[in-house]
Amino acid sequence: MYVEWRPPCNDACPAGNDIRAWLTTVQQIESKKLNKEEVYRKVWYEVSKTQPLPAVCGRVCPNPCEGGCNRNEKDGSVSINAFERWIGDYAIEHGFEHEKLTDEVRPERIAVVGSGPAGLSCAFQLARRGYNVTVFEAFEETGGMLRYGIPPYRLPRHVIDAEVGAIERMGVEIRCNTVIGKDISLDEIRKKYDAVYLAIGAHKGIRLGLDGEDAENVYTGAEFLNRVHSDEKIDVGDQVVVIGGGDTAIDAARVSLRLGAGKVTILYRRTRNEMPAIDPEIEEALEENVDIQFLTAPIGIVTENNRAVAVKCQRMELGEPDKSGRRRPVPIEGSEFEVPCSTLIPSISQEPEWLDAERYISGRDWLKPKKDWSLEDGVFAGGDAVNLGLVCGAIGDGRRAAESIHAKFTGEFRRLRSEESSKLPT
Repeated sequence: MYVEWRPPCNDACPAGNDIRAWLTTVQQIESKKLNKEEVYRKVWYEVSKTQPLPAVCGRVCPNPCEGGCNRNEKDGSVSINAFERWIGDYAIEHGFEHEKLTDEVRPERIAVVGSGPAGLSCAFQLARRGYNVTVFEAFEETGGMLRYGIPPYRLPRHVIDAEVGAIERMGVEIRCNTVIGKDISLDEIRKKYDAVYLAIGAHKGIRLGLDGEDAENVYTGAEFLNRVHSDEKIDVGDQVVVIGGGDTAIDAARVSLRLGAGKVTILYRRTRNEMPAIDPEIEEALEENVDIQFLTAPIGIVTENNRAVAVKCQRMELGEPDKSGRRRPVPIEGSEFEVPCSTLIPSISQEPEWLDAERYISGRDWLKPKKDWSLEDGVFAGGDAVNLGLVCGAIGDGRRAAESIHAKFTGEFRRLRSEESSKLPT
């Protein structure tokens, strides 16, 4: 029996990138003695089949593909992430444009809500297939969490602008400063467009549920980063305390240092082994002298004159695993102490702010590992709004949604591997 096995790097990539094809194409410089410029352009077209944001992903992706690489068993993985960043930067520098799959202009009009990685990916894939696509963006500029969540030292803004610009030149229209449910209703959009993809992200920070977090110097991680990246001046003072162990917590801590904080402390209730943040980012935070206190949980906030001045903490120990598979933190009796703060930034998680789209999710078990939700006929959702995850995962969501929307109008499904076919709505 012939059994098809996919390359493990391809299988580990949430965006669905055909990494082996990228690397095989560039080998043609030697194997077929082809011109470098010609081959680099071919690599670019191979990459952009599934990845419209390679220069972005090459900077912020934690490269799960490299974890799946066969060469880990020999001499270390291929540097796929660096390769992706290189071809993205090369394409920007040399003005490479994306290719359309057809010259046909389809009659259907598609609306995409959100210009983060999921929305941009969906719009790009639909534009390649000849659709008229309009993207509605709530913020002043494009990129979603790429721009308003990830700091510029990790992701320079000119890189976002360049790759979004290439998508716009495919014929995608982007309307910024347009909030669905405020500036225009979802019902109105549904009347004007034949399908809608909701990729609104998860820009609303989840609160701790402790008395005192309404103080004027307490910000959720998502709120803090959004304000800073919107050029709002925030005086963080000398002692910043961040609560959480994810990428948003690490980013908030490192941004606070750049705003002038003398000391930044991260409180995390588990150990480093359970910390969900990208490991290189944790290392860089430690190199910048961010104090990470593990097995420490907040239990209260001390306030004076409507300002948080300290966090009441308790030491923890790890017990049995919880639903997430990580060992559950258990309080240690009599271990309470306080950490002073001039600014407090709880960064424990984020969620979507649905506004006018809330009625579409009534009764649904949200934030679960599901992809390309078909909320009702002609309305789809994906990205962080469905499942908090990686940028490359959001890009994969957007592509699969575009394929689903295309299939809705044409009945044409591309050949899918079995585990992916279950992600497309019928």
